[in-house]
Amino acid sequence: MRLMMTVSGVRGVVGETLTPTVAAELGCAFGTYLRGGKVVVGRDSRPSGAMVQQGVVSGLLSAGCDVILLGIASTPATALMVRRHSAAGGVVITASHNPVIWNGIKFLTNEGLAPPPEQAERIFGIYDLKAFTLARVEQLSTPQSDPSAANAHVEAALALVDPALVSAKAFRVVLDSINGAGGVEGKMLLERLGCEVVHINAEANGRFAHVPEPLAENLTQPCEAVTAKQAVAGFVQDPDADRLAIVDENGVYIGEEYTLALAARYMFAAHPGPAAANLSTSRMIDDVAAQAGGACRVYRSPVGEANVVAVMKEHGCQFGGEGNGGIIDLRVGPVRDSLVAMALTLQLMTLTGKTISQLVSDIPRYVMIKQKFECEKDRIARVLEAVRSQCEDGQINDSDGVRVDYADAWVHIRGSNTEPIVRIIAEAPTADRANQLIDRMRQIMDATA
Repeated sequence: MRLMMTVSGVRGVVGETLTPTVAAELGCAFGTYLRGGKVVVGRDSRPSGAMVQQGVVSGLLSAGCDVILLGIASTPATALMVRRHSAAGGVVITASHNPVIWNGIKFLTNEGLAPPPEQAERIFGIYDLKAFTLARVEQLSTPQSDPSAANAHVEAALALVDPALVSAKAFRVVLDSINGAGGVEGKMLLERLGCEVVHINAEANGRFAHVPEPLAENLTQPCEAVTAKQAVAGFVQDPDADRLAIVDENGVYIGEEYTLALAARYMFAAHPGPAAANLSTSRMIDDVAAQAGGACRVYRSPVGEANVVAVMKEHGCQFGGEGNGGIIDLRVGPVRDSLVAMALTLQLMTLTGKTISQLVSDIPRYVMIKQKFECEKDRIARVLEAVRSQCEDGQINDSDGVRVDYADAWVHIRGSNTEPIVRIIAEAPTADRANQLIDRMRQIMDATA
C-alpha cells in the first residue's frame, strides 16, 4: 500500500506507509515551501497523533518555522486559529473518518484552507526530491502552546445564531463525539445554546466507539440514545469534527445529505443569496433554494472542500458545503464545520417550531445510489468523453468528471485521484430510476473496453 497524497493532504497506515521519518520529511517540505514563518498545528485524538505530530513539528522547526501547538483540536478550530495567529500556514494531524490504524497530515494555507492543487504539487515535489531548506541553528525556535482554540471556535459558531432564542427552548440533545477531537468544542457549544447534553463517546482517546463513516449501520448507538433519553435530536461528529450526521427525534438517522439541506433551509431564509455545493451533492439543496426564491440559487463545484470554497468566493456565497455532512460558513472559516452545522440546525428548529423529522418531510425526498468500478487510469478519459458524447439528452457539467442532469434525476461519473476506479453516483425519485442511470453509465464504460 502506498502513501496517499492528494489535494486533501496525506494519509497512510501508521507504522507502514506513515512513519516518524515520513512525518518529519513532510513537515520539513511544508516548512521549506513556506520559507519559515508561523505554523499552527492541531491534531485529532488518534493514539498515533502525538507521534505523527512530533515528527511533523520537528520537520517544521528544522525549516525555521515557529510552531504554535493547539493540542487536540478539531479541523475547523485549527483553521480558525491559523487566521487568529496570522500564521503562514497550518497542519492538522488527522485521517478524518478512516479507521484508527490510519493517520494523516493535512496542510492549510494562511487562510486556513487546503492548498489548491498547484500548491499541493509543489509541497509534494519538495518532499519527493528531498529538496529541503534547513535553517541555521540561530534560527531554530521552541514550540509554543495555545489552549484557546476550543473557546475561540465556539464563540465564532455562536455568532451565527441567536443563543438566547435557542436557549429558551432548552432542547435535550444527544452528542456522539466518537471519542474524537470535537467533544470538548461540541459540548461547550450546545451548553452555551442552553441544551441539556447527553454526551456519549466523549473521551478524546481516539478509540472510536463505532466505525466513523456515517452509515446507518454504524450509528445504532446514538439512535438508541436519542430514543432512550427522549432527545429532540442526535448530533454525530466524525473524528476531526468537520462533518455532522443528524438523528431525528424518533431515533432515525436521516442521512448525511440532509445536514446541508437543513442548513440551507435556514440560511436561504435568514441570508438570501447564492450557495455552493459540489457536483456529487444531492439536489435537495437546489429544491430548498427554489422554495426560497429570489436571489437564492446553487453553484456547483468539483468535488473537494477547497473547490467548494473557490466557487463560494467566485460567486459571493456566504455558505456552502458537501453532501458528506460538511457545512462551510465563511464567517467562521473556509472549511467544513460540525459546530456550525449544529448551531444552524438548532436555530432552524427554534424559528420554525418544527422537529427534525418535520423539517425533513418538507424537503423533496430522493434515492441516492453510489457505486464504484475498476477502470484503468489511461481509460478513464475515454470513458468520460464517451459519456459526454452519448448523454446530450441531459445538461452536462464536466468540471470534474461528467455530471448529467435531467428534469427528474442526475448522474455523476468521475475517476478516483488515488485508485484505478471510477465512481458513479446517481440520484432520482426512485431506486429504479437511479439504477437505470448507473446501468447506462456502466454500458458506456463497457463499450470503451
